[in-house]
Amino acid sequence: MRIVMSGASGMIGTALSEQLTAEGNEVVRLVRRPATSALEWTWDPARGELDEAVLEGADAVVNLSGAGIGDRPWTKRRIQVLTESRLRPTQTLTAAMRRLSKPPAAFISQSASGYYGASRDGVLREDSGQGDGVLGHLSGEWERMARTAPSGVRVVTPRTGVVLSTSGGALGPLLPLLKIGLGGPFGNGRQYWPWITLTDEARALAYLITANLEGPVNVCAPESADVNTIVAKLAKAFHRPAFLRVPRPALKLVLGGLADELVMANQRMVPARLQEGGFHWLHPTLSDAMEWLTPEKGR
Repeated sequence: MRIVMSGASGMIGTALSEQLTAEGNEVVRLVRRPATSALEWTWDPARGELDEAVLEGADAVVNLSGAGIGDRPWTKRRIQVLTESRLRPTQTLTAAMRRLSKPPAAFISQSASGYYGASRDGVLREDSGQGDGVLGHLSGEWERMARTAPSGVRVVTPRTGVVLSTSGGALGPLLPLLKIGLGGPFGNGRQYWPWITLTDEARALAYLITANLEGPVNVCAPESADVNTIVAKLAKAFHRPAFLRVPRPALKLVLGGLADELVMANQRMVPARLQEGGFHWLHPTLSDAMEWLTPEKGR
């Protein structure tokens, strides 16, 4: 297959590109700088500029564009950047598809578990309603923009949870602390994080390119876990204590709105549609994930 991808240089995009290439697919990466190979194509999503010729003959488009959610404090300007860096690329891609007489068959446009809001009781399946807050609103708009793809294009909006990886993501700032025995749960630690390993994230997105699924899909592991459990498992895997709990007031002071909508968010999300579709996880349990994350045990 020929797959056109935006956001290919990020953590998830890099892993997905490697996954798809290993499966024998051709991946064309959309880049904002001058292209340096036949597998790159220059675009300017901020201006809505994309030559639709790159999409001709493509089997699928994968949209992973977006500034990092937890990279810096949420000022009004930062929230604007988070929004524009997601909506403008998505709009540019769907507009280019509409200019084609035969658009790609599938459009996989990333969303997030933040769709469900910062704190929700009960189990969250794909038919659970949209939540409040910055991420609830942003993710809802992101998904609505993806659905402006032309009719006949199968649109999938993967709602990705917390991606576990030693190369960054949610564990980026936590792992160094855990390795020296200074890590610990956030708040009371009873909030559920919908986690998944980077390997399974890439495999799930690759699966969605050809699967008979459409619309929102929760992308997380089948085993639910709260922060207390996740941190305890991590500490055990690295043979370190994890007793220095970070209280909520301290998180609010340092992170502001990020505290409630990210590290304190409670989202017991389940991958109902992936399970119904027969997707196979390599790391379905936290124990599996810890073995993969622990360098001395190999991957």
